[in-house]
Amino acid sequence: MSKLRILVLVREGHVPPLTLEGISEKEMDSWKAEFDVCETLRHLGHEVLPLGVYDDLTPIRESLRDFEPDITFMMLEEFHGVVTYDFAVISYLELMQQPYTGCNPRGMLLSKDKALSKKVLSYHRIPTPRFAVFPVGRQVHRPKKLSFPLFVKSVIEDASFGIAQASIVQNDDQLAERVAFIHKSTNGPAIAEQYIDGRELYVGVLGNNRLTTFPAWEMNFGKMPDDVARIATRAVKFNHKYQDKHNITTHAAKDLDEATLERISKLCKRVYRALSMSGYARMDLRMTPSGEIFVIEANANPNIEYGEDFSESAEMVGITYEMLLQRIINLGLSYKADWMA
Repeated sequence: MSKLRILVLVREGHVPPLTLEGISEKEMDSWKAEFDVCETLRHLGHEVLPLGVYDDLTPIRESLRDFEPDITFMMLEEFHGVVTYDFAVISYLELMQQPYTGCNPRGMLLSKDKALSKKVLSYHRIPTPRFAVFPVGRQVHRPKKLSFPLFVKSVIEDASFGIAQASIVQNDDQLAERVAFIHKSTNGPAIAEQYIDGRELYVGVLGNNRLTTFPAWEMNFGKMPDDVARIATRAVKFNHKYQDKHNITTHAAKDLDEATLERISKLCKRVYRALSMSGYARMDLRMTPSGEIFVIEANANPNIEYGEDFSESAEMVGITYEMLLQRIINLGLSYKADWMA
């Protein structure tokens, strides 16, 4: 394996230290994934330069010039605080003729916009819940095709931002109230989709042209009260005390027969290709008690922290964390961007 110079783009303030000595778990929460990636790449023998970026491309340009990286490892999830601008940073890297890891600009743009991605999936007859978009500044009129309950969230925000039990609405008054909340908290449009009651599944996909899917992972909502919706709210995903209290865990999905697993794998690959994705991604699915599978979201460049769902599911098929990061790098080096034509 050749040793590479790797520039790692992270959010400003998330540049990890060289060691975890003397650092508590709480202190490392915000940059644990960045540390895992940088530390593992160094362990593999690569020369690593983490760079914090917020609203200025100049440091990237200077690092490309001075460090001369063989590839840039993309861990930046926003630019200038705007989550949809990460695709613009990747576009800049392509303009600079710089190889990078993860998804290409087109795939990031399509997948980040939940409404646009659902339109593309619907065109390809890929099952996804019915939905409607409510722009800021317009009255909320529910289309007749949408029946309650509905799940209301931001069109562009990720990491369950703005998602709570109140996101599930049962009538038009609740719908208008929740849409107004999303408008106010995100300054962006809201989307309301048919709520699919069922199992919450996550599937990792790796590749550019030839695709590999990892075993389906499932969120187990444990001992949550019977009168609340089983949805991945922000508390469910990130509040450790809440998780411990209700015994919320994620693990390999159980009791799925081979035919269902194959159907899930083919569906995720269809989504990946329909949205022009590359590198790696995570598909969020819902499966009803009758076995119907709906695509909820496609997530480009998901969390690859050691021990998290994506890396754990890769480990299930014999891909260690070191192997996973090296494969992601190799995919970035082999991706045929337009400037290579």
